Amino acid sequence: MAADSCNDQGRNVRLVKPEEAVRLVPDGATVIFGGSGAGHAVPQRFIDALAAVYTEEGRPRGLTTVRVVGMGDFADRGFSQLAIPGLMRRTIGSNIGNEPRLAALVSAGEVEAYSFPQGVISQLCREIAAGRPGLITKVGLNTYVDPRQTGGKQGPAEEDLVEVIELSGEEWLLYRSFPIDVAVIRGSTIDEEGNLTLDDEAINGEMLAMAMAARNSGGIVFAQARSMVPTGELRPRRVQVPAALIDVAYLDPHQTQTYNTDYSPYFAGAARLDEPSGAQEVPLDVRKVIARRSLLEFGRGEIANLGFGISQNIGAIAREEDVADLLVLTVEQGVFGGVPASGNDGGAGFNYQALIDQPYMFDFYDGGGLDIASLSFAEVDAVGNVNVHAFGDRLRGPGGFPNISLGAKRVCFVGTLTTGGMKAAIQGGTIAITAEGRTERFVDHVREVTFSGPVAAERGQDVLYITERAVFALVEGTVTLIEIAEGLDPESDVIAHMGFRPAISPDLTTVDPVVYANGTMGLRRRLEGGNP
Repeated sequence: MAADSCNDQGRNVRLVKPEEAVRLVPDGATVIFGGSGAGHAVPQRFIDALAAVYTEEGRPRGLTTVRVVGMGDFADRGFSQLAIPGLMRRTIGSNIGNEPRLAALVSAGEVEAYSFPQGVISQLCREIAAGRPGLITKVGLNTYVDPRQTGGKQGPAEEDLVEVIELSGEEWLLYRSFPIDVAVIRGSTIDEEGNLTLDDEAINGEMLAMAMAARNSGGIVFAQARSMVPTGELRPRRVQVPAALIDVAYLDPHQTQTYNTDYSPYFAGAARLDEPSGAQEVPLDVRKVIARRSLLEFGRGEIANLGFGISQNIGAIAREEDVADLLVLTVEQGVFGGVPASGNDGGAGFNYQALIDQPYMFDFYDGGGLDIASLSFAEVDAVGNVNVHAFGDRLRGPGGFPNISLGAKRVCFVGTLTTGGMKAAIQGGTIAITAEGRTERFVDHVREVTFSGPVAAERGQDVLYITERAVFALVEGTVTLIEIAEGLDPESDVIAHMGFRPAISPDLTTVDPVVYANGTMGLRRRLEGGNP
């Protein structure tokens, strides 16, 4: 296919309608999609066309679909649109939680599904492009993705796509390469020859790596863009994917930056957002308390990653405390520095230093570049294992959690002690629990392991588990209570609501009351070396 349709230097790219592009996809093809999360550089117009063409014509069918991050709005857009029986045989991604209709199809046993760490799939694109047998990494060892546990399988998947190997006397995981028949990527502007920019996108993702992987697999590359300009109009330094790697293009003049935002110059790095400190004060609630306590662990100039959920609040609180410039906050999608976006725009950022390709960000994370990470948890057990991807009745996935939590020198796992109706009153420099949650989150055994406490203990990693009323540390392989809110009783207010009995530090102290106070914490003075 690629040999017949591939763009040669000096020739115009083949411009088609999205439906025509879909009809070029053969049955049984492996199709990889660029983009991330809630619409970030997602080739949404191709997804629309694929769903429509298959519904009308019954092909292409039996596809294997691959995306690095789940694509969807937690309702009907994105990969949920592809949840049509027969369209997919298999799907591979790091998260299916924002694709509920597809998750339901997987749960019903109609589609094979594999959930691999986000960084693994991102970096695997380059391994496929380079013709190497797969990605060799420590990420995932002794967690759910280890083939001695689930091998990353969700639903009725049978083939093993990851294996344990030994190199120089050490265990590693090998995530196997596979050929890419079709890559569907998205950019902002394409010229008539086929050179593609990402000028207005909120992320770069893996667009270049995906195009190379498909090209070197003998496949075909489709590119979605908002507009086309004459050949020669684009400065070469603006081009992220060269024309020689793009076979077919189609235009979507209405494409939006994310599902939530039509276009933000701040997300694109085309402008800076200058606001006075405290302009967007975060309401004082349980989530803010937890995020504040986690932020107290951040040191001046440290490079950090913020996860989703409660951790997303840290960026806004850093702005509120006027310390964003004293930290280097990053987002795995490629945002380096500045302030991460939150909510449905999560994955984007503004006022950043640089926007880099996602595989390079994970190289940095995996190699130990992060000083600290703050990540949400769903379950924690007595030896410090964390589950973030398998709980409740709905399929989810870990995203970049396995990469980030393993690679960070220090990691704060954040969440409430209990969930399901827990209520609290915050006043007087402490917290009072007015209604306890129905479900314990500190359990005897986690349902599945996303982060291995024993591996962290063996590596000497600094690990905290931060809740609204207490802080625990991983000490010699045991979850240990080290802080409790002023006025609370360790036994009745904390341990009674856990599924195991933690160790109690002989140096048990109170949580800094500043996290429960109105106004700011005076964090800038702390980080600059002054008194709070």
